[in-house]
Amino acid sequence: MSILKTGENTADSSLKKRSRDKDMTSGNIYRLLLEFALPLLVGNLFQQLYNTVDTWVLGNYAAKEAFAAIGTISPVFNLFVNTFMGLANGAGVVISNFYGAGKQDSVKRTVHTAITVAAICSVFFTAAGLLTMNTMISFMKPAPEMIPHAKVYLGIIFRFLSFQIFYNTAAAIMRAVGDSRRPFYFLVIACVINIVLDLYFVRSLGMGAAGVAYATVIAQGVSAVLAVATLARETSCIKFRLKDLCFDREIAGKIFRIGIPTAVQMAVVSFSNVFVISYINAFGTDFSSGYTAYLKTEMLLFMPLSSISIATTTFVGQNFGAGNILRAKKGVNASIKISFVPTLLFGLPIYIFAPAIIAFFNSDPVVVEMGAYCLRFCAPFYLLQCFSLNYASALRGAGDSFVPMCIQVGCFVVIRQIYLFVMTNYFINTPLAVIAGFPVGWTSALILNVIRYFRTDFQARFDNQNKK
Repeated sequence: MSILKTGENTADSSLKKRSRDKDMTSGNIYRLLLEFALPLLVGNLFQQLYNTVDTWVLGNYAAKEAFAAIGTISPVFNLFVNTFMGLANGAGVVISNFYGAGKQDSVKRTVHTAITVAAICSVFFTAAGLLTMNTMISFMKPAPEMIPHAKVYLGIIFRFLSFQIFYNTAAAIMRAVGDSRRPFYFLVIACVINIVLDLYFVRSLGMGAAGVAYATVIAQGVSAVLAVATLARETSCIKFRLKDLCFDREIAGKIFRIGIPTAVQMAVVSFSNVFVISYINAFGTDFSSGYTAYLKTEMLLFMPLSSISIATTTFVGQNFGAGNILRAKKGVNASIKISFVPTLLFGLPIYIFAPAIIAFFNSDPVVVEMGAYCLRFCAPFYLLQCFSLNYASALRGAGDSFVPMCIQVGCFVVIRQIYLFVMTNYFINTPLAVIAGFPVGWTSALILNVIRYFRTDFQARFDNQNKK
């Protein structure tokens, strides 16, 4: 069935829109994208800040093994979080399509179906995480002294995974109607709570990895409660009522059709990173620690791109829903131009001051050398992501999530794993050879996303959708 059904309200209906919502089907494209992306970016910066504090506190007030362990196991919990974020993205695309077309009743049912899906996934993902935790840790082949810290941290994170799931669902609903400010406010609150608790649990109480984990889940719990409570107090079409919870099979089918490819992509890529980490861990704790510090720093390059690409999905989703294909494409071009500014602004100083930045997390000279080595090699390749992420996001906004999924999985999993296996077993097994696997995947994805985007006829997709 089509997202755009006949017999419902049109864009000129009585759909209530508040000042915080952004109708992206009219107005200055650059202004709309920036107004949407900036709160996301600042919010992500705050989220990265409390992740950074986690790492900094462990690097300065806990054993080096705990510091290395938390960075090493990040792909494990990202596997579950990113999988659900793919489903939340699917719900957001469906809502933005309905919202752009003025389908008030469909927006309401999608909201309540999405929250029902979140509740089901909370139970499933929590159980799956706890049951597979030990197996996935063993896949990464961490040093023996890192394993106890990894198990403690993951056990706590997985028990309270539902907090992240409900926050991401509520945030996706708000962002789908152009409201990226309130999810940002909730992240700021969570950040402050996390920082205070990190310092108290780890520095004052000496709880190590467990302290960081408890600080994280408490902060996430607060943000989840605030986000869901905000939806419950709404007066517009995204208002959440417990009595209205439902599982609309047709709408759920739309969410899964768009969200599952993205979820599979994120899950498989995260799972692939588990194996990449095994190559990194083979060089010892010092290189694992340097890689952990690199990961925290490279997020400064990724966050602006991620924020703008989310804006691209919402912008294309609303304009595609309204049938304004030319405007949707103009938005994609604008997003790419906008992406270059923060990538260069963040990238140049990060490249120049890489050793000092790594030393902030861990001052061990060998760790600093290894972390700066990773950072300086990978940073220039983020310019490629300005194109790749925005083209993939545009395709998802138009309902084409299957091909971007295949591209990401093919490049970040298949090509990267083949490269690592062949390079380390038949040519040379060095830290540089392993780290080079990341830009190899990024470059491959860029080429294929560009080809797919320019070969896609958005108008034909829109016409075909309306015929169903």
